[in-house]
Amino acid sequence: MKRQKILLTVLTTIGLTLMAAPVLAKGFSLKDAGISLWVFIVIGAVIILLQLIPAAILFFSFIGTISALAFKRNKVAETDGIKEEMQVRVSGHDPLTVEK
Repeated sequence: MKRQKILLTVLTTIGLTLMAAPVLAKGFSLKDAGISLWVFIVIGAVIILLQLIPAAILFFSFIGTISALAFKRNKVAETDGIKEEMQVRVSGHDPLTVEK
C-alpha cells in the first residue's frame, strides 16, 4: 500500500513537470492559427446557439404545463350557455341521441 502511494506520487510529479515544461508549452501559438481559429470559434458558437432551440421548446412547454395546472378552470359543456335560437338546425336531419 505504501509502495503504491509512493509510485503514484512520483508519477504525478513527473507528469506535472512534463506538462509545465517550457518546451511543451511552446508547441503552438495563436498567431499562426489564423483562419482555422476563427472557423473553430464560429462553429462552436453555432453549436452552442443551436442548443437554445430545444431548450426554449422545453422551457415554454414546462411553463405552459405549470400555468395550465395553476389556472385550471372547470370546463363547461358546449351546449350550456347556448340559447335555443342560436343553435343551428340542419334540414333533413334529426338530432342524434347519445346513450351513456
